[in-house]
Amino acid sequence: MSKTNFEKLRVYQLAEKLADRIWKIVVRWEYFSKTTVGQQIVEAVDGVGANIAEGTGRGSLQDNRRFVKIARGSLYETKHWLRRAYKRKLLTEQEVYELKPLIDELLPTLNAYFRSLNEAIEESKTKYKARSTKLKRKS
Repeated sequence: MSKTNFEKLRVYQLAEKLADRIWKIVVRWEYFSKTTVGQQIVEAVDGVGANIAEGTGRGSLQDNRRFVKIARGSLYETKHWLRRAYKRKLLTEQEVYELKPLIDELLPTLNAYFRSLNEAIEESKTKYKARSTKLKRKS
């Protein structure tokens, strides 16, 4: 099966990698931790990739940008829940050591993707204005 557009995006691949790593950690927790903090972390981190995917399928740059903002919010929520998990001794130092580089790479990559969408939106506005001006001159 060929990859869809969102699956080719580096930002999506990083989100997926982080989500898979967190899943492997949370499934080993005891029941209470898994169904409270664990469920929150998994939902938040899965939301990062899901919103990137949904945004690319919406068909407009503006919608895509809106979903990237939501993805960024989900990433910050993930960071919050990871902090809570660490404070509650659910994450080991080794797990934090493994997760931190993924988050440290994903956040700027997500921000760069957001900026590229902003630039594409501005470029399309400029082209639209140029076309409108050209059509007005012809009439």
